[in-house]
Amino acid sequence: MRMTERGLSRALRTALLAGVGLCIAGTAQAADPMVKACAKDGQFVIGFSQANNAEPYRQHVNDELTAAAKEVPGFTLQIADGAGNVNTQTSQVDNFITQKVDILLISPFEAAPLTPAVKRAMDAGIPVIELDRKTVGDPGKDYTAFIGGDNFKIAEEAGKYTASKLLPGGGEAAVLEGLPSSTPAVERLNGFKEGVKGNPKIQIVAEQAADWVPDKAQTAFSAMLQAHPDIKVLYASNDMMAAGALLAAKGAGKDVKIIGTDGLPGPAGGIEAVAKGDWAATFTYPTGAKEAIEMSKKILLDCATSVEPTVTVDTTAITPENAKQLAGK
Repeated sequence: MRMTERGLSRALRTALLAGVGLCIAGTAQAADPMVKACAKDGQFVIGFSQANNAEPYRQHVNDELTAAAKEVPGFTLQIADGAGNVNTQTSQVDNFITQKVDILLISPFEAAPLTPAVKRAMDAGIPVIELDRKTVGDPGKDYTAFIGGDNFKIAEEAGKYTASKLLPGGGEAAVLEGLPSSTPAVERLNGFKEGVKGNPKIQIVAEQAADWVPDKAQTAFSAMLQAHPDIKVLYASNDMMAAGALLAAKGAGKDVKIIGTDGLPGPAGGIEAVAKGDWAATFTYPTGAKEAIEMSKKILLDCATSVEPTVTVDTTAITPENAKQLAGK
């Protein structure tokens, strides 16, 4: 049966409307960029809330971030020093939100207290990249991404090195933990303990928090050596505490093999300490600075619709075999 002119017109309108509907549906399904203001040649402000500039590792992070950001035309990096105070850091994050920075980078001094501030930034439409330390929640959901080393794995490698190289015949070991309310401190403590399990002859006879600080580490390790004079290996969760532990060992007249974590460059860093023979080893904790700026480029310049929620940067073992070369000697 032939379709009438009116029927043909109605069918045509139906088909056209269906097509429009498909276009609208397709548009709705298309992924949006992570920020609306992304552009190939825009000017962008990246705010970085640093946990504590007074720590040498933190300054190392700042230096590498600054250098990486300078390589990207249009990027301006603003660094705020949390000064080891969660209230100060919270206020600085809120200031960045008020300024409407394009991306927020943060190394939270403590996990739980900084979690609400990160949520406020995310709710304001600001992508949040966490460096080195995490807040509470999941990357890709509660914050955009986490970039850093695997703290558990790094410390586990230190434990394995102790078990196979430093105390193959067994003996007593001790651990200086960082700030217990920070995720790296917990992960490094547990990682080292897991690593030495490969040698059942090793006993961890003491573990104590020294909050990343060399003075506290010196005091704590002095007490450990008084209680356990046969300690042969000390694992410090950062290079600063390893430096404090060395002073304690010298003061007690003890020959203790010390392992640091961070592998900082420079005359006061862990690489130099191993090269000089003061420490047995240190394991680098990468800053993730280059990776953070690269991710910022993807979001702001390439208009990315998503990024990897977790980027793990590998560690390097600094031992007597490679320390002098890495120190430039």
